[in-house]
Amino acid sequence: MAANRVFTSQFRQSIVERVLKGQSVGVLSQELNIGRSVLYRWCDSYRREGVAGIERGAGRPPHRIDRVATPKQTTDSAEVAHCKVAELERRLGRMTLENDFLKRAFKRVKEAHSKSNAPGDVRCMEK
Repeated sequence: MAANRVFTSQFRQSIVERVLKGQSVGVLSQELNIGRSVLYRWCDSYRREGVAGIERGAGRPPHRIDRVATPKQTTDSAEVAHCKVAELERRLGRMTLENDFLKRAFKRVKEAHSKSNAPGDVRCMEK
């Protein structure tokens, strides 16, 4: 298995500029032996964030702040409260989804049970 290659931000920027000028991502992918998904990811980052989007270092991209709110070792009570509210809202959403799923499942089990116990049904106990 080949090791992950690291590309400089200048290289990434030159590739993005070639794509924006109209060069095919598929052709570039074959020419440079870089996956098309990687090239598309670079172009998307460039469109969203400009040059800063492709200047990120190697490794995992940082989490977006609005996705997961966590206080950064601060005692600012407003920020801590905001993070706590966000966490509680996420938990409430998960619990609501779980509750809705269980309600639907219980309803189906109940319907199946009532159909199998309908009056006049003859069940065969032997196989």
